[in-house]
Amino acid sequence: MDRRATPVAVPPADPRLLVRERGLAGHLGEFGRRMRAGDLGSLPVVVGLLVIWAVFTALNRNFLTAGNFSDMSVAMVGTGLIAVGIVFVLLLGEIDLSVGSVSGVAGATFAVLSVTHGMPEVPALVLAVLTGTAAGALHGFFFARVGVPAFAVTLAGLLFWQGFMLQILGSSGTVNLDPEGLVAGLTGHYFGDVAAANGLALAVTAGYFLVTFLDNRRRAAAGLPSRPPGETVVRTALLAALAFSVAYVFNQYKGLPLAVVIFLGFLLLTDFVLRRTAYGRRVHALGGSVEASRRAGVDVEWVRISVFAVSGTFAAIGGLFTASKITAANQGAGTGEFLMNVIAAAVIGGTSLFGGRGRTWDALLGVMVIVSIQYGLALEGIASPVQYMITGGVLLATVVIDAVTRRTQRTAGRA
Repeated sequence: MDRRATPVAVPPADPRLLVRERGLAGHLGEFGRRMRAGDLGSLPVVVGLLVIWAVFTALNRNFLTAGNFSDMSVAMVGTGLIAVGIVFVLLLGEIDLSVGSVSGVAGATFAVLSVTHGMPEVPALVLAVLTGTAAGALHGFFFARVGVPAFAVTLAGLLFWQGFMLQILGSSGTVNLDPEGLVAGLTGHYFGDVAAANGLALAVTAGYFLVTFLDNRRRAAAGLPSRPPGETVVRTALLAALAFSVAYVFNQYKGLPLAVVIFLGFLLLTDFVLRRTAYGRRVHALGGSVEASRRAGVDVEWVRISVFAVSGTFAAIGGLFTASKITAANQGAGTGEFLMNVIAAAVIGGTSLFGGRGRTWDALLGVMVIVSIQYGLALEGIASPVQYMITGGVLLATVVIDAVTRRTQRTAGRA
C-alpha cells in the first residue's frame, strides 16, 4: 500500500488579501494596477475640483472665505438633489430630460396650494413632492411598458410639464412664498450654535468608523477580505480632519445650514439603497445588461418605472429648494441651463453615461465643480457665456475620460 501523502490542493489566495498583507507597498502597487486598468474612480473630479479652487483662490482671496463657501454650499443643494435622481436614471444607461420642468411644477404646485389657496404648508409640500413622483412614474410607464425611448418620453415631459407650470402659475407668472414659512426656511435656516456643526462632524466620523468596523468584522468572520485596523483608523482620521474643517468654516459665518444637513441625509440614504439593498443591486445589474437581469429574475419593467419615479421625486424636492432660495415660484424655474447643469453634475461627478457605474456621491462632487465655476467666475465679473464654455469643456473632458476608461477596462478584461 502506498503510504505517501496525497498533496492537498491549496486554494489560491485572494489578491486583495495579499495587497493588505504587504502594507503600504502593496497598496501603492494596487493603486498603480488600478490606474493602468482604467479604474480611476473619483480621482479625476477630485483633482479637478482642487485645481479649480486653487485657481480661483489665487485670482480672488474671497473665493474660499467662510461666507462664500457657505453660500456655495447652500446654492448647490437644489441642483445636487435633482442630480441624485439623475444618477439613478444614468445607472440604467438612460436619460431624463424632464427633471427641470418637473422641479418647476413642484415649486409652482406648492406656491399655488399654500399661498393662493391657503392650504397648510406641510400637506402642500407633500402634494408637491408626490406630483414629481407621479410625473416620473408616468414617464417610466411609457418607457418600460409601452416601449417608447426614454429620450422621447422625457423630452415630451419637458414640454408638457413646462406648459403645465405656466398654466397653474397664471398670468402673473410668479407667486411669492412666505419668507418665514417652511419652504423658505429650507435654505434660509442656519444652526448658529457651534455645537451643531461640530456635532454633525462627530456623528459622521463616528458613524463611518462604526459601519466600517462592523463590516470588517463580519467579513473577517466569513473569511472574506477586510481592511486591517490601521487602515480603518487612517481613513477615519482623514474623514475627521475634513469634516471638522468644514464645520469650522461654517461656524465662522452663520453656522451650519439646514439645507446642507438635508442634502447629506439624502446622500447617505440613497448611497445605502444603491450599495446595500437588493433594489440597488438590481438597478446596477439592469444598467450592465438588461437581458442578463431578466434571466436572473429581475422585474425589469418595475425597476425601470421605479427609477423614473425616484428621479421625479428628487426633481420635485430639488425644485422646492430652488424655490426656497428665491422665496418664489416663477415661470423661469427649471428652464435655461438648469437642466444641463443637473445632468452635467451627475456626469462630471463620475456617473457613467453608459450605465452600470455610479454613486449618488457623484452628484455632490459634480455639483461642487459646477457651482465653484459659477461663483469663481462671478467674483471675477466674467460673463455667463464664458461660464457655459468652461462648464461644457469640463463635461466633455469627463465624458472622454469615461469613454477611455471603459475602453481601457475592456482591454484589461474588466468590463
